[in-house]
Amino acid sequence: MDPLPDLRAMTLDDAEAFAVAQGWAKFRGEQIWRWVHDRGVRSFDEMSNLSREVRARLAEIAVIGGLDVAEVQTSKDGTRKLRLTTRDGQSIESVLIPDGDKTTQCISSQIGCAVDCQFCATAKMGLKRNLDAGEIVDQVYVARRLLAEVDPGRRLTNLVYMGMGEPLHNYENLIKSLQILTHDKGAGLSQRRITVSTSGLVPKLERLGAEAIRPNLAVSLNAPNDAIRDEIMPINRKWNIAKLLAALRAYPLEQRRRITFEYVLLAGVNDSLGDAAQLARLLRGIKCKVNVIPFNPHPESAYVRPSDAVTDAFQAECKRLGMPTYLRTARGDDIDAACGQLANRSNGTPVVPLRVRKVVPIPAVD
Repeated sequence: MDPLPDLRAMTLDDAEAFAVAQGWAKFRGEQIWRWVHDRGVRSFDEMSNLSREVRARLAEIAVIGGLDVAEVQTSKDGTRKLRLTTRDGQSIESVLIPDGDKTTQCISSQIGCAVDCQFCATAKMGLKRNLDAGEIVDQVYVARRLLAEVDPGRRLTNLVYMGMGEPLHNYENLIKSLQILTHDKGAGLSQRRITVSTSGLVPKLERLGAEAIRPNLAVSLNAPNDAIRDEIMPINRKWNIAKLLAALRAYPLEQRRRITFEYVLLAGVNDSLGDAAQLARLLRGIKCKVNVIPFNPHPESAYVRPSDAVTDAFQAECKRLGMPTYLRTARGDDIDAACGQLANRSNGTPVVPLRVRKVVPIPAVD
């Protein structure tokens, strides 16, 4: 028997078509969709402006999927890591990072990952399955409820698809989740405040560039040449740096937008001044910036974080050679929430059920 359709995974167009298929007016689909994606309800009983008969019928023909909060860990720097459980008992992680008035959420697109980057803890899990669009967007709704309860003055402002998984490996659900989260009748997040990070799936980059929705793009490069990238990122053996950069040079960028290159610094591997010089030559002519990320250690990897002096020298050389280069300070590394550390590790923190039911919508941010 096929599972019931999940309203959480529907775009507005999907919901309207679903309503019409039931013999209801098209507006009923929008009404239901806004309850799910604007108000964030988790049960049909909360849809107070629908008749009892409509709510009863909905309960027979559809579900409102959702993630359960298994654990919330809080770092000494204020970062929160949410371990969330899916309908089939799998776990994923999402991270909330406060920074002044800004709050960034790092969300997952898959359970595990198939890309096998050698410095990443998630890669060591292997790929279990893709998340559906409802599971992707519900990470945002869970975070909204959590913030409303524990830090009511703080709101979610930025979203990055940089958690577990390779977003472009789950392309259809990625696009569907973006359509849901950016719709002004739903969560209303601005495209300019959303970033999708990829290891470099060249054919999917070409598709992404042709989409109506255009998030910011971050590329996990991490090496100045193919020899090093082949070693630390096996995907490079399929789409090497030349193919990747050719796709990025052709990628349509709006005015004032730049591609972000993520560069994880691994001691003795890719952190020399010569590596910095080679990187600068590679990226010449591309509208971009470079985020330098000192490696965040974890038990699944033998790599080592470079010293502060080596990191500073690498960044300084990149800047001297004309590349806008920024240092990504580790956030949440004491709870395994920093870049490359997500692997569903628990510290046994007891879970306090969220009490908040009514969710305040996120205003769009231009």
